Amino acid sequence: MEERLQKFLAEAGIASRRKSEELIAAGRVQVNGQVVRELGVKIDPAKDKVLFDNKPVKAQETKKVYIMLHKPEGYVTTAKEQFGRPAVLDLVQGVKERIFPVGRLDYDTSGLLLLTSDGDLTYKLTHPKHDVDKTYIAKLYGVPDEGALQKFRRGVVIDGRKTRPAKIQILEKEKDMRFCTAEIIIHEGKNRQVRKMCEAIKHPVAQLKRVATGELTLGDLPKGKYRYLTEREIKYLKKL
Repeated sequence: MEERLQKFLAEAGIASRRKSEELIAAGRVQVNGQVVRELGVKIDPAKDKVLFDNKPVKAQETKKVYIMLHKPEGYVTTAKEQFGRPAVLDLVQGVKERIFPVGRLDYDTSGLLLLTSDGDLTYKLTHPKHDVDKTYIAKLYGVPDEGALQKFRRGVVIDGRKTRPAKIQILEKEKDMRFCTAEIIIHEGKNRQVRKMCEAIKHPVAQLKRVATGELTLGDLPKGKYRYLTEREIKYLKKL
């Protein structure tokens, strides 16, 4: 059965589907001895010979894995990083399968991060049309007034574009009002979005933690540790 080349690469564990598209466009993939740069190419895994960086790519036969990691601050989400900073994959070295993160968490943000060998699911969960609620607990400088909160909820302009409506509520205020703790729920996943939105209402983030993605919650998973998702959680993700 034929399937798109980028989907085959993702399912083989080479990279997420989106990253696989970049690898194809960069000329790093060959099909039957020919470099392929077009994204619409279809292959038959049973007949066609696919190479990535001149190494054969085989359909992944191992069981797909789905992991929840409590990412600490001070780790990058990318697999490799030019400055040599610690990466989240360093924390899951006991996993034999080739896995990659679903989306990203900033270097200085902690919390729930999904990791999987299922490139097709990664593509779907990170595609803009499949936006999933992401819940954060943020420590903010100062205490936003009602006007600032309403501005945040309606959406603010960051990087030249207005964000979609979001939710924010104050959970706790420090006595001297220098800081407050807020719950924030957004539907998008733009680069450093929560931090930029808080800066836009003049209350920058001092500390940020993602506690839920959709119905999946971090719970009491210790920082730096991971667990495998339950069958129910996997089924929920695939329904999104």
